[in-house]
Amino acid sequence: MRVLPWINKSVIASVLFFVSAQASAQWDLDAAQSELSFITVKAEHVAEVHSFTRLEGELSREGAVQLSIDLTSVETGISVRNERMQSMLFETGMYPRARVSANIDVDPITELSLGESVILDVEFILSLHGKELVFSTPLRATRVIDGVRVSTTKPIIVNADAFDLVAGVESLREIAGLPSISRSVPVAFSLSFVNQ
Repeated sequence: MRVLPWINKSVIASVLFFVSAQASAQWDLDAAQSELSFITVKAEHVAEVHSFTRLEGELSREGAVQLSIDLTSVETGISVRNERMQSMLFETGMYPRARVSANIDVDPITELSLGESVILDVEFILSLHGKELVFSTPLRATRVIDGVRVSTTKPIIVNADAFDLVAGVESLREIAGLPSISRSVPVAFSLSFVNQ
C-alpha cells in the first residue's frame, strides 16, 4: 500500500515538533515522585533515616535548577521529634526553607534515549539556616517517559558546623538525654522533573 507524500510530511513534522518541544521544555519537579532523605547517628551507633515531604523545584531549558525544601515538613517518624527539629534545629520560624540552586548542561540530557543515563558533575549552592555553601558532586540523570530523573550517585555530607546548626544539635541531644548526635549527616535524593 502506497503512503501519500503529504502524510509522510505530516508525520515527520509532528515528530520533529515533539523532539523540539522535549529539547526546549521546562521541567517542573514532581514532588509526589521525588525523595530527599538524610541519616542521623545518635548514641554513637544508632542510625535513623529522615526525610522532607514537601519539595518544589524546576529545571529550566537553559539548565538552571532551583529546589526549595520546606523544613517544616521534616519527617522523622516521631511527631514530637519533628517539632523539636523544626524549632530547635532548623529554627523554621526564621528559616522555613532550604534552597538549592545550580546550573547544569542540559544537552547531554536531551540527547538521551528513553531509559538511558548520564553522569553529570554538578556544582550547586545550598542555602540553609542563613548560610550558603558550595558543593560539588556527581549526579545521575535518566530520561524517563515524561521527563528526567536526577539522583545522587553517592551521599552528600552536610556538616552542622558550616550552617551554624551545632547549638541546635546540642539542644536536641540534651532534651533527648543522649550521649551524642552526629554533626555530619549524609544526604541523598532522587528528583523527578516532568515536561511542561
